[in-house]
Amino acid sequence: MGKYRYLAKNIGLLALSNFATKILSFFLVPLYTAVLSTTDYGIYDLFYTTVGVLLPILTLNIQEGVLRYALDKEFDKDAVVTVGFRYLLIGTLIVSAGLLVNYVFSINALLVQYGIYFWLIFVVQALSGMVTFYTRGIGRISDLSITSVITSAVTITLNIVFLLVFEWGLIGYFLANILGPLAQCVYLIFRGQMLQRTHWLKPYSAESRLLVVYSLPLITNSLAWWVNNSSDRYIVIFFCGIAANGIYSVASKIPSILAVFQSIFSQAWTLSAVQDFDPEDSQGFFANTYKGYNCLMTIICSALIVLDKPLAHFLYAKDFYTAWQYVPWLTIAILFGSMAGYIGGIFVAVKNSKIFASSTLVGAAINVILNFLIVPIMGPLGAAVSTTVCYVAVWIIRLIQSREYIKMRINLARDVSSYIVLGIQATGILLIHDTWPLILFLTGTFMLVLVLYIPDMKLVIDRIRHR
Repeated sequence: MGKYRYLAKNIGLLALSNFATKILSFFLVPLYTAVLSTTDYGIYDLFYTTVGVLLPILTLNIQEGVLRYALDKEFDKDAVVTVGFRYLLIGTLIVSAGLLVNYVFSINALLVQYGIYFWLIFVVQALSGMVTFYTRGIGRISDLSITSVITSAVTITLNIVFLLVFEWGLIGYFLANILGPLAQCVYLIFRGQMLQRTHWLKPYSAESRLLVVYSLPLITNSLAWWVNNSSDRYIVIFFCGIAANGIYSVASKIPSILAVFQSIFSQAWTLSAVQDFDPEDSQGFFANTYKGYNCLMTIICSALIVLDKPLAHFLYAKDFYTAWQYVPWLTIAILFGSMAGYIGGIFVAVKNSKIFASSTLVGAAINVILNFLIVPIMGPLGAAVSTTVCYVAVWIIRLIQSREYIKMRINLARDVSSYIVLGIQATGILLIHDTWPLILFLTGTFMLVLVLYIPDMKLVIDRIRHR
C-alpha cells in the first residue's frame, strides 16, 4: 500500500468515528454549562487535571512503551500486554493507598467527598491509555473507530439521563464521563484478546526492561506536556478562584474542534512515520504531509477565531459566556502543539524517546514563568497567552532538533507569516468592539490566510486525486 494511501486510510477510519462523536459531544456543551455551575465545572476539571499529572508518574508512562513495541512486528505481544497491565496495577494500588490516607486524616476535603470518583477516573484513564495505545500499535484502527462511537454514545446518553432526568449534577457528570471510556476499554480488551495475552506469572524481565527504558524518558516529556496543557489551571485557581477555572476550562470546548483534527491525524501519523521513515525524505512524503497538515490546521484555526463569538453565544450559558476571550489563544496553542506533535512522530520512528523531553521542558518552564507574571495582571487570559507562547517554543525547538534525523523542505517564511496573521486576529477580536468593523477585520485576515496557503491547498487536492 502506498505511503499516502496508507496514511489516508487510517485518517479516514479515525475520522468516521471521531467527527460524528465529537460533534455530538460539542453540541451538548450548552447542556453542561446550563446544568452545572462554574464551581462544579472547576472541580471536575481539577480532578481530571490532577489525574493527568499522576498517570505518567505512577505507571512509569508505560503506555508509550506499549505503543512503540506493539508497533514492532517481531516483539512478543504477550509481553507487551502483560507488562502494561502490571504497571497499571501498581499505579492503581498507589492511588488507592493515597486516597485511604487522605480519608483517614481528612487532608483534602474535596478528595474526602469525591474520592471514589477520583479513583475511578484514574483507573479508567490509565486503562484507556494502555488499551487504546496497544490497539493502535497492532494496527486495529477499525476497532478504535468502532469503540469511539460506543464511547461517545454511552457518554452522551448517560450525561442526558444523569443530568436532566435524575438531576445528579456533578456526580452524574463524573459517572457519565467515567462509564463512557470504560465501555471502550471493555470492548477493546475482549476484541484484542488482551486477557488471554496476559500472563501474570511469567517474568518477562528483558521485555519489561526494554519497555521501561523507552518509557522512562517520556515521563519527563509527559509531565512537561501536562505543565503546558494544565498547570495554568492551578495558577488560575490560586489567583482567580475555582469558579474562574471553570470558565477557563470550558473555553477549551471551541478549540476542541481543532483538537479533533489533531487527534485523528496524530494517531494515524505515528503509524506512517514508523513504517515509512526516510532520513533523506527523498520522495518528499514527510515534507508534503507536513505542508498539507499545517495548511489544514492553520485555516481551521483562523476560521474558529472568526466564529468565536457566534459559537460562544450558542455554547456558553450564563456566566460561562466570558470564556470567548480565551478561545483564540487556546486555539493557536493547539495549532502549534499539533505541529510539534507531527515532528514528535519522527522521534518515535527513530526510537529516540529522550529527545522529547528537552523541548517540552523548555516550554513548561516558559509556561510557568509567564503564568505567574501575567495571570495576576490579565487573569485567565494571561494563562491562555502563556500556553500559546510555550507551544510556539516547543515547535521551534523540535523543528531544529528534527534536522538531525530528516531533511524536510518546507516554506518556513510563509508559515511564520500566517502565524503572525493569527496573532493579529486573536488580538483584534479583543480590541475591536463594534460589530461591523470586527466582521470586516476578521473576514479580511481569514482571506489573507487562505491566499497564503493557495499552493499547499493545491498540493493537498493533487495528493487526494492521485493517492
